[in-house]
Amino acid sequence: MAATTETRRPDRIAAVVAQAAAHPAPAAALPLEGFAREYFRQVDVEDLDERTPGDLLGALLSHWQFAGQRQSGAPKVRVLSPSHGADGWSSRHSVVQVVNDDMPFLVDSVSLEIARHGLSLHLVVHPVFAVERDAAGVLLRALPREGAPPALQRESWMYIEVDRIADPEQRTALCRGIERVLADVRAAVRDWKPMLARLGEAAQEFARPPAAVAPEEAQESRAFLEWLADDHFTLLGYRQHDLVEEGGALALRPVPGTGLGLLHEEVQPADSASFAALPPAARALARTPSPQLVVTKANTRSTVHRDGYTDLVGVKRFDARGRVVGEHRFIGLFTSTAYMARVSETPLLRRKVEAVAARAGFAPGGHLAKALQHTLETFPRDDLFQIAPDDLYDTAMGVLALGERNRLRLFTWKDPFDRFVSCLVFVPRESFSTQLRLKFQQILLQALDGSHIDFDVMLSGTQLARIHFTVRIPPQPVPAFDRKELGRRLAAVA
Repeated sequence: MAATTETRRPDRIAAVVAQAAAHPAPAAALPLEGFAREYFRQVDVEDLDERTPGDLLGALLSHWQFAGQRQSGAPKVRVLSPSHGADGWSSRHSVVQVVNDDMPFLVDSVSLEIARHGLSLHLVVHPVFAVERDAAGVLLRALPREGAPPALQRESWMYIEVDRIADPEQRTALCRGIERVLADVRAAVRDWKPMLARLGEAAQEFARPPAAVAPEEAQESRAFLEWLADDHFTLLGYRQHDLVEEGGALALRPVPGTGLGLLHEEVQPADSASFAALPPAARALARTPSPQLVVTKANTRSTVHRDGYTDLVGVKRFDARGRVVGEHRFIGLFTSTAYMARVSETPLLRRKVEAVAARAGFAPGGHLAKALQHTLETFPRDDLFQIAPDDLYDTAMGVLALGERNRLRLFTWKDPFDRFVSCLVFVPRESFSTQLRLKFQQILLQALDGSHIDFDVMLSGTQLARIHFTVRIPPQPVPAFDRKELGRRLAAVA
């Protein structure tokens, strides 16, 4: 009878322990069998089978020795390309070793940084130990976290195999990049509760809105901020800004000492560069009482938790006379719960889609009303937060008119801050392919003078595939373009 996974794992670990006889000195400092069992507990058996017991033991002891001294709050990172001659064990891959205080987002964030260096992951080992260290940070013992005394510090030990890196400078660059990411993770996790408190305070400010703000609008803004706090937004940074006038132009000036998380300032921050880069008409909106909230994408990609541009929520601040005097700025990422929530139950979005439905005027419960509801529920959620009601109405009605017809249609809307153009391309499913998507990207980048482009594909039960392109624009006005002519160019290559 073939050995099962549950019986093969102890056998592989026993083989690793048996190799320890050749390494009595390093192994003497730890209860090797229990440590090895916990270290490899969640590793796929096939990954263990692909490596010799000697190399597995070498990896285990190397990580133990690397973790031998560490002060709490200071991560340890190294990148090596082990060989038998230099290290006594080998791997056909390069190895990233990390020892850090345990906290959320570690593996995701480190993996993102590795991907940014163009490297593939081949193995991830991530035990979490309850450790005891002396005053100098010397490791005295490492126990499985389950059942360990609560007083012991929990540490995350990451062993990650990546593509072989021959160049020492590239290994150093990867190590420094991971250290920066771990600092970002630490800042975001450390300041999570204070940022949540700032979010609650910003919501409470709408309990008694200024006279210039409609009560129902203020109520919806408050509901949205409370919705964010209810596990719909991963807070990564916060800072308060003052709205000032400099040289006849409006500027947002960070308030010293208010930065938290990724927006925590080590030195006096400069005026908001992202605000200064906005078109004059967009900057002028900062003075108006409505809308009180701006939900958009920041210009920077997240280094924490998952890839993608960070979400930015700007909340206007008012003085006693009802004048706009600044903003609360929150950056983070909408959670999966936010993306799964029904549009009709999401503050801000529900009013927007209700307005579109009322303007369409379809009979409630009828075919067209249900089709419109489906179109709005499946509309790219990030765009739904940012798109103007008129653009949403025009796009939704265009999608309904397209129906199930096997033809290509392009819908676009421009970010009011001139940072990107969102493009929805509907194409017959049988025509869709990666090659076609790449051709579309080239045409859109060229026509819109974009710097780069992101995409997402939705293949549903209909006869049409939907490709959502976001064309990022450099700091300059979006060039004029004819949507219908651009659609014809896309159709020509399809």
